[in-house]
Amino acid sequence: MGDLRDDGADQRFVQDFEGENGAGQVWADYAVRDGVHFILHVEAEPSLRGTGAAGRFMQALADHARQDGLKLVPRCSYAVAWFRRHADYADVLA
Repeated sequence: MGDLRDDGADQRFVQDFEGENGAGQVWADYAVRDGVHFILHVEAEPSLRGTGAAGRFMQALADHARQDGLKLVPRCSYAVAWFRRHADYADVLA
């Protein structure tokens, strides 16, 4: 598992993973408004689907937001559901 990185030019958080079916990436597209990151879409490459990589990515994203003082608003249904299941990260939500 690679480090989470923010590709600001593409407005995308990205992380590399190794899965049973090979390597791939999980990413989240975002928009920024008034300093708040709106998580618009979370997606895993097909080789990583069903491996838990997206959940590990979301935890890395939430940890990154907490560490850097970012505020997030999940709009993607996957991100909304992940934050519902992980109320301990409510402090990173705007």
